[in-house]
Amino acid sequence: MKTCATREPKHSVRVMLLALTCGFGLSQAWRTVAAIMAAPLQADFGLSAQQLGLFAGAFHFAFGAMQLFMGIGIDLQGVRRTVLLAFPVAIAGSAVSALAGSYGMLVLGQVLIGIGCAPAFLVCTVFIARHFPAGQFAALSGFTMGLGGIGMLLTGTPLAWLIEASSWRMGFAVLGGLAALAWALMFWLVHEPAPPASAAPKESVREAIGKFGALLLLPHSWGIVLLASVGYASFISLRGLWLGPLLMQRHGFSLVQSGNVALVMSLASLIGPALFGRFDPGPTQRRGWIVGFTLLLAGLFTAFALLHSSLVDVAGPIVIGLLSGYLILQYADVRAAYPAALTGRAMALFTMAMFMGVASMQWLTGIIASAASAHGADPYTAVLASIAALLAAGALAFVLLPGPPQRA
Repeated sequence: MKTCATREPKHSVRVMLLALTCGFGLSQAWRTVAAIMAAPLQADFGLSAQQLGLFAGAFHFAFGAMQLFMGIGIDLQGVRRTVLLAFPVAIAGSAVSALAGSYGMLVLGQVLIGIGCAPAFLVCTVFIARHFPAGQFAALSGFTMGLGGIGMLLTGTPLAWLIEASSWRMGFAVLGGLAALAWALMFWLVHEPAPPASAAPKESVREAIGKFGALLLLPHSWGIVLLASVGYASFISLRGLWLGPLLMQRHGFSLVQSGNVALVMSLASLIGPALFGRFDPGPTQRRGWIVGFTLLLAGLFTAFALLHSSLVDVAGPIVIGLLSGYLILQYADVRAAYPAALTGRAMALFTMAMFMGVASMQWLTGIIASAASAHGADPYTAVLASIAALLAAGALAFVLLPGPPQRA
């Protein structure tokens, strides 16, 4: 796979990247709707904490499970074809969710949205790897993640206002309409340069799947996968699921007040990726930074769990949102850990681990919250403490398992 800068005019490549980022922004909006929709969905369908966790996790289970196929699709068919074929499924899922008359239909809608959004960030990272110099990868990926994070702003105060003025169904309908506009923008603007005539013949799907599976046979893949499964998951489990219910039930916040906190947390998360991408310490120190910030997040979640203070419960998520930007360093670590020909599949493996981790953490914390409530304990203390423990375990695995071989 070509990884050097393309000869296309820089402004044209940047415009294409911005169009792809619009799709990623809608993906970010969809993955965080549960935090604001939780209360009205529980009221309409009588959902338990465990059912709410499964509802939120369904998007990420589908999203993560499709990464293998999206990575292969991008390597074999290109960024444009892959994203244009997948994204309409998310639009259909939004319609199913808006019209859902049962919990099962809600979950089905989330699964369809997750499938449609599966290539959203992957196409951005692979596009950057193919068409920009290697030295710009961390900074551009951070900028893209931050810009795409604007989608999370939609699911803060604006979504809370919309739900209070109409209903949660209108929230899904509006996101579906915005997604249709994003698809049209990508169709209009994204046109990858044709591969050179001397390019090697394309692999078969079977060969591509075999190479994807071979990544898991490399010893250094497992540390990457295990840490990837808890880092972003901790942020999304808080911002995308538990933040709203926690503030409303622990401190009596209104839906709009909870949305305001979610909005500020999302704003902080926009700054983080660009900041950490800008100050990427390079391959010799990057892994140390990744471990250090993972443990710092674990400490913050521990404090968040134990200190039942409205100040901590408002300020803590904002700090966590800012620090979550260090996750962009993991993308740079993955890019450096594998040969150029495997960049698409390596990114897909990393992204699959990341979002299967989000789904698993949301599902697991739903079970933990229900069990804590059944035994008379505070469910949010149990949820936040379990997230802290998972972060510490991921950092330990990253340190103890083999790292990538040194590459010249």
